[in-house]
Amino acid sequence: MSQYTHLSNDPGPIVADLRSDTVTKPCAAMRKVMAEAEVGDDVYGEDPVVNQLERTLAERLGKEAGLYVSSGTQSNLLGMLAHCGRGDEVIAGESYHVIRYEAAGASVLGGVALHALPVAGDGGLEPDAIRAAVKEDDSHHPVSRLLSLENTNYGRAVPLARIAAAVEAGRAAGLSTHLDGARFFNAVTALGCTERDLADPFDTVSVCLSKGLGAPVGSVLLGPADLIAKARRLRKMVGGGMRQAGIIAAAGLFALENNVTRLAEDHQRAEALAAHLHALGLGEVRQATNMVFLTPAQGVNLGALAASGIALSAPAPASRMVLHRNIDDAAFAHVLEAFERLAERRGAA
Repeated sequence: MSQYTHLSNDPGPIVADLRSDTVTKPCAAMRKVMAEAEVGDDVYGEDPVVNQLERTLAERLGKEAGLYVSSGTQSNLLGMLAHCGRGDEVIAGESYHVIRYEAAGASVLGGVALHALPVAGDGGLEPDAIRAAVKEDDSHHPVSRLLSLENTNYGRAVPLARIAAAVEAGRAAGLSTHLDGARFFNAVTALGCTERDLADPFDTVSVCLSKGLGAPVGSVLLGPADLIAKARRLRKMVGGGMRQAGIIAAAGLFALENNVTRLAEDHQRAEALAAHLHALGLGEVRQATNMVFLTPAQGVNLGALAASGIALSAPAPASRMVLHRNIDDAAFAHVLEAFERLAERRGAA
């Protein structure tokens, strides 16, 4: 069962949506800057807000250029296609999104092979496994071209030392490097590092603006100017050219300026929720950054929470609960109380 499967087909009015941080909605201030954004034609390179967003994020991460795209899936796809030709290979973690949740787009559209490696408990890849996966120069094999890492992975912020060891192994074997940074700023927050610390080891980085940062849409692919130019052409080929996109790019700029530092609040609430669930004895609990995973104990019916307006993903076997900017103090208190009532009903059964 997918982590994206909803626990209830008819959840009713939702008070707290914990399925994902992709459900965040723009605040009034973000909507205002969107409505007032100056726009132009981005395909012509004339949208000033898109250009500013690309420059801003490139400067913050220490990359030469950026490309604004519709989604993290598209950003990862363009990154892989820009690095790889037909018959080339991407090495990535078996549970990473580019392998498991992005419809094998690089293979379908680019003829790129995907080699899945086991993922360690901290979300990283073992250097020895990377070295072993790189193919020898033989016509029977694809050409190993790219190492794609992910941070965070299922909420886990992979330590910088682990990233460095994996990248070193890849580079020694001649691989380029890409980071799926869908929750890049959650990783930075958890690791206590700078944005450049996390971005520096990679040739390209994909950063999502529509998860914890709260923008309604969009990701940015960062990297060398020549590779980003290639990705821009590829964006057009896959139907992703945009016109007056400054309206949504303005939301991304607002998010970068206003919503990065507050991610620590989501992490703190996730930690508090995990402690609460553990104390209630509702099952096996794991927490990392803004995510809590609950594998319910025998007799715990998470589906009953829908009646309290709590939207959850279905256990697979764990139900993922994601804290985000739309879970404020009141909504969070409601969540805690709903789980208390669930525990009471279980005890009375």
